[in-house]
Amino acid sequence: MFTYDYSPAMNYQLPKSERLHAEKSIKELFNEGSSFFLFPFKVQFFVKKGSLIGTPQVLFSVSKRKLKKAVDRNFVKRRMKEAYRLNKHLLSLENIELNLGLIYVAGNLMEFSEIQAKIIPCLKKLQTELSENHHQHE
Repeated sequence: MFTYDYSPAMNYQLPKSERLHAEKSIKELFNEGSSFFLFPFKVQFFVKKGSLIGTPQVLFSVSKRKLKKAVDRNFVKRRMKEAYRLNKHLLSLENIELNLGLIYVAGNLMEFSEIQAKIIPCLKKLQTELSENHHQHE
């Protein structure tokens, strides 16, 4: 099982300012962003050039095609948000404005521990992708 270092220095909140909700930003994320797939998530990301905001904005989505009932989709989204909220410290972003989309593509419901175990490698892979891209542009 996972253990957490609940130190006061870490911010475990997920306020609205950290959620991606602007239509323009969402279109930009899907039209111009990059992506990778780590089951059960498709991770879509877009780095805005010239911005210096260090907190990523995140979008959580669950396919209506895969999970028919809204109750199930909302259930999975709540679990995704919680897993992200507890592990967002894995993304250390300095001088980067990031828009991030986490899209759940599995056709079944997963336990929180499974979702969290899958979100952690997604965030780690995203961090390596961002650091590689950042070093290439310097």
